[in-house]
Amino acid sequence: MRNRQIARCFLRKNQDFEAFLENHGPLAVKRYSYSQVKKMTNSFKEKLGQGGYGSVYKGKLLDCRLVAVKMLNVSKEELGQDFINEVAAISRTSHFNIVSLLGFCLEGQKRALIYEFMPNGSLDKFICDKTTLNSDQHLGWEIIEEIAIGIAQGLEYLHRGCNTRIVHFDIKPHNVLLDEKLSPKISDFGLAKLCAAKESIVSMLEARGTIGYIAPEVFSRNFGQVSSKSDVYSYGMMILEIVGVRKKDEEVGGSNSSEMYFPSWIYKSLELENEAIREEDKEGEIVRKLKLIGLWCIQTNPLERPTMSNVIDMLRGSTQNLSIPPKPFLSSSSPPPPFPLSTYSFTTSTV
Repeated sequence: MRNRQIARCFLRKNQDFEAFLENHGPLAVKRYSYSQVKKMTNSFKEKLGQGGYGSVYKGKLLDCRLVAVKMLNVSKEELGQDFINEVAAISRTSHFNIVSLLGFCLEGQKRALIYEFMPNGSLDKFICDKTTLNSDQHLGWEIIEEIAIGIAQGLEYLHRGCNTRIVHFDIKPHNVLLDEKLSPKISDFGLAKLCAAKESIVSMLEARGTIGYIAPEVFSRNFGQVSSKSDVYSYGMMILEIVGVRKKDEEVGGSNSSEMYFPSWIYKSLELENEAIREEDKEGEIVRKLKLIGLWCIQTNPLERPTMSNVIDMLRGSTQNLSIPPKPFLSSSSPPPPFPLSTYSFTTSTV
């Protein structure tokens, strides 16, 4: 009986997707059968990763291009909408800092998304994995700055460059992939929302995102309207996490002090710093710039946050032009998380 109910549920969801295809016209990505997906992954031989959404496998297309194949779990009811969201959103994008969707599979209860392969995996591996931090792949501050600019460019494109504006709602290190040159590409559009071309305000019935990165207005409209500024908040939290984890590793030798990952610690460190950073101290200037931008991005009032276009200008400009922002209200009223935000988010389901 239950199996019949599940089958009917997936049939309805598949019909929803087919209706979406009919209403929006043919997609610019190829549709594959499940047997083709199985063949390209060599029967799912090499697993690249796993999460609440399902598993990712390495594959190869007939033209020998390497791909990452995300097989979605079939047990979560919301995956029907997540699948439509992801295909709908990412099939409308074309930008260097957005991962390319090459194809999809929808066959019975089988759902798969075929992406370009990113050889360096996700950003979280580089900021939290001790073996990586101590290896030749350790990211220097100049590379981190370039990654921050690349992510900002990708978000600016989603917010302003698409014919249909897109709010991602799940910006975090785990959803930023790095290619062979360590250039970042935003991925995982399962929670994304599409907006009209001239609008950025989003109508939502429930909160969505990953705990630790979700903007306050997504939880409560008392803080303001949900919009592209909600992605700006998540971006700011991600930047502060990167700075907190790296500075902890450099300054306190791997201490587990949770204060290192909390915005209030970043804010306090700015107050204690000598603002007159020497011109030759390029790394010190980059760190200070990232702290300042991160704190501006997580202002409690969405109207006080910069746009992603502003963020790009700030990243490319001089630290001397940046003032210390007001202390975010939530940073002083909430307890610090017990460990890095990225670690926290991997073990906590999205909402």
